[in-house]
Amino acid sequence: MSASTIPATLIPGDGIGPEIVDSVVAVLDALGAPFLWDRQDAGMAGIAVAGDPLPQATLDSIAKTGLALKGPLTTPSGGGYRSVNVRLREAFKLYANVRPARTLVPGGRFDKIDVVLIRENLEGYYVAHEHFIPVGSDPHAVAVSQGVTTREGCRRIVEYAFDYAVKHGRKKVTLVHKANILKAITGLFLEEGRAVAKEYEGRVAVDERIVDACAMQLVMNPWQFDVIVTTNLFGDILSDEIAGLVGGLGMAPGANIGETAAIFEAVHGSAPDIAGKGIANPLALLLAAGLMLAHVGRDDLAARLTTAIDATLNLDLVRTGDLGGKANTKELTAALIARVK
Repeated sequence: MSASTIPATLIPGDGIGPEIVDSVVAVLDALGAPFLWDRQDAGMAGIAVAGDPLPQATLDSIAKTGLALKGPLTTPSGGGYRSVNVRLREAFKLYANVRPARTLVPGGRFDKIDVVLIRENLEGYYVAHEHFIPVGSDPHAVAVSQGVTTREGCRRIVEYAFDYAVKHGRKKVTLVHKANILKAITGLFLEEGRAVAKEYEGRVAVDERIVDACAMQLVMNPWQFDVIVTTNLFGDILSDEIAGLVGGLGMAPGANIGETAAIFEAVHGSAPDIAGKGIANPLALLLAAGLMLAHVGRDDLAARLTTAIDATLNLDLVRTGDLGGKANTKELTAALIARVK
């Protein structure tokens, strides 16, 4: 291992995961990326080797490297297994979920989109305390759920969003909430958001949207948005909507950032229906790898990768079927490698 090498955990995942991970690693190798991979299992592959969708060896690897790139994971149905992705976020306190969306293939209904959604990753209704109340003979007659939001968690994610805006030359942060109805759990978020915004006055503009109005405006005039920061559940929903503006989840990367670790991923699922057919689009995971390069300070390589992706899609016109092309995974990979060398 050379002084310039950066250890990182690599999780191929399930379904199309191993195929797109192999593609991304090949492109990164051609780019000269500095990562020294420690391959580990999770999801169904983790069940197969260790009887756990999140084996201890995988957790130990991420704890050691503080950095991971993972393919899509499947949480087994039944058996009491919790979401592997949620467990990873909790295990490493990955409080910020960063999901950028940028138009890569022009000419669609929405063009020139460039929006970053920053989602609180550890609180809200994703850590809900839930229970049922029986009525008569129905044990599940009433469902009760209580979400959890902390002042510290709200301030931390909003500060992250404003810091992100400053670092990346962004002009505006939009606080998305439902404080008109959920006055406590999202009112606290809005209160802290306004307080943080004052600290960045003159550097970053701020505005506010109620979440349902934001959802409507994203499909009416998405160009008004720059950086959006919101709570966990709203961020999950809006990030998928934003992905739809640029072609779907196949173009959507994600970064999960904490104080001691960062995990980068494709937002889409494991797509078992096309696994093994060699037609999967690796671009979401490749874009996530670009975020990973920037995270470790290799903005030069991240920029080269972005340029190569744009040229492959729009100059060489090499695209997979989901983007209206005819290339398979290997053909797209080869075209990308030719561009990054």
